[in-house]
Amino acid sequence: MQRIIDDGLPPPDDQITVGQVLDRWSKDNLPLRVSPSTAANYESVITHHLKPTLGQKRLRKLQPDDVQALIRAKLDDGLSPRTVRLIRGVLIQVLDHAVRQGQVVRNVASLTDGPRLEQIRDGRSLTVEQARKLLNTLHGERLEALYVLMLATGMRPGEAFGLPWKNVDLKKGQVLVRQALTRQPGGIVMSQGKTGKKGWRTIQLPAPVITALLDHQSRQGKERVAAGDAWEDHELVFCTPIGTPLDPDNHRKIFATVTKRAGIGKWHPHELRHSATSIMLAQGVPIEVVSKILGHTSIRITADVYGHILDQQHEAAAQAMASALWD
Repeated sequence: MQRIIDDGLPPPDDQITVGQVLDRWSKDNLPLRVSPSTAANYESVITHHLKPTLGQKRLRKLQPDDVQALIRAKLDDGLSPRTVRLIRGVLIQVLDHAVRQGQVVRNVASLTDGPRLEQIRDGRSLTVEQARKLLNTLHGERLEALYVLMLATGMRPGEAFGLPWKNVDLKKGQVLVRQALTRQPGGIVMSQGKTGKKGWRTIQLPAPVITALLDHQSRQGKERVAAGDAWEDHELVFCTPIGTPLDPDNHRKIFATVTKRAGIGKWHPHELRHSATSIMLAQGVPIEVVSKILGHTSIRITADVYGHILDQQHEAAAQAMASALWD
């Protein structure tokens, strides 16, 4: 208490609750820290997980055991380790702010243990055989180039939906990833992407993807002429037949229909990203290169999510050394 007073901060309010702190942080601080899509995700965590469990508890009485019990309960409820880590991470950010404001003297959430990174697995991946079946089925589809691009480069769906023609250089065979299109409660919006400027990158395109994009460009030109005055020019590579942005929710259903027709079952567009990563790693592309292509902020993220593929590479490396030195 003396240290707080010496720092010029007001004495802590013993009556303030965790829920009040969550609400204030969500309203005043969250919009300044992250993109709209991430903010919506954090608000969902606060509304559905943190406030129902810890909201009524007095902030100064919150203990590490309370947060650890929350983590165990969420895992027992069947939430993925990734989601539980997000819940804990949001609470840590909120309590960090409370410490800076002098409302508490320590961040009890940072004293807890989150789910182990080894438990995290980020979605299914197509096998090479399944990917080839999908590519054959996509041939001639209006948005063939969209899904070909995502499968070959691991771009996030929002990044592909928000890709403008000005960021595509078909002569050099490159795309610049600088923005993403997502659906928010207020409608479809364009943002800097999941990780902001940290995720900006240049991706080199395989030759078949360049061909697909050239065909798509020609098809889009015909659609523009056919639409006439109804065309709305948003300068997007992938859009509706009248130029307006694609709706991510609608295309989840469309993509699932295509994958079923390919005979590989129901798949989500985001799983093309997992598939691209798995295939690149399985083909021996260095993890640091894959990490940059994906726009991950660190190699550690790539290794955490796709460690099971790297384990297979380690086994192959051991066998290769055995063959080289002892056979």
